[in-house]
Amino acid sequence: MNGMVVEIEGVALHLAHPDEMPVRWVGQEEVMRQLLAAWLVVDEADMPMNPRLIGKPGVGKTTLAYAAAQRLGREVYVMQATVDTRPEDLIVQPVIDGPQSLRYVASPLVSAMLRGGVAILDEGNRMSEKSWASLAPLLDGRRYVESIVAGIKVKAHPLFRIVATMNDDSSTFDLPEYIHSRLQPQILIDFPERDEEMMILRENLPFADERVLDYIVDFLQQAHASEERYTVRDGINIGRYAMKLMVEPVLAGGLPEALGFSVRHILGEEALRYARRTG
Repeated sequence: MNGMVVEIEGVALHLAHPDEMPVRWVGQEEVMRQLLAAWLVVDEADMPMNPRLIGKPGVGKTTLAYAAAQRLGREVYVMQATVDTRPEDLIVQPVIDGPQSLRYVASPLVSAMLRGGVAILDEGNRMSEKSWASLAPLLDGRRYVESIVAGIKVKAHPLFRIVATMNDDSSTFDLPEYIHSRLQPQILIDFPERDEEMMILRENLPFADERVLDYIVDFLQQAHASEERYTVRDGINIGRYAMKLMVEPVLAGGLPEALGFSVRHILGEEALRYARRTG
C-alpha cells in the first residue's frame, strides 16, 4: 500500500480519508459493551458480527459507534446512506482524471475494509434493496465486495468492522430478509436516564448555567415520559441558543424568557407544554 492508494488486481484504488469527530460517549455503558462484544473474535473459527444500532433520531447512535471504534484504536469511516445511494457509491466510483483516463475512488466503506478500520453505515434503512444486495457477501463469511465498475473483488482486512445505524421511524425501505439476518445483533438505544442526560448536557454545554441544565433535563424527561421524539440533541440546541440570547440581550425577561423563547424557536410552540416556568 502506498499512502492512500492501493493496487488490487492491477487496478489502483484511491482511498478515502478517515473521519475525525470530536465525540465522547457519556453514560449508557451497557450498549457500549454490547457493541464491542459483537465485534469480538473469540476463536480462530469465529468471525465478528455486523451489529445494527436502532433508536430514535438524536439518541447518539453514530456517536456510540464512533466512540466504540475509538476505544479499539481504529480509524473510522462514516458512510451516509440515502435513498439515492447506489451500489457503486458503496464500493468504487470512477472519476474522470484527464482527457483519456479514469481514476477509481474507493468509498469510505471500502477504504475501511482495506485499512482494517471501522465503517459506520449511517441511516442504513434509507437505502434500497439493490444497494444492500451489493453488500451481502461482505456481511457473511465471505467478507468481500465486488466492483462491477472496476472489475475487481475487494476482500476485507481481518480487523475490519462494520456497524449500521437505523432510525426507529418511518423509513423509505424495509430491509430485505437476507440482509436482516446478516445485520445482527440489534442493539437498541433508548433515551438516557435523568442522571445520564445531565452528564451528556454538561459534556456538551460546559459553559452553561446550572439553571439552564436543570431546565433542559426537566424538559427532556417530561417529553420522554410522553413518548415525544425530542432528544438530548434538541436539549443541547435549546441550551446553546438560550445562552447566546443571554449574551446578546434581545429579550427583556432574562433567563426564564430566553429558555422559553429558545424552546419555542427550536422545537415549536407545542413543545412548551413540557417546559416548566422558571422564576
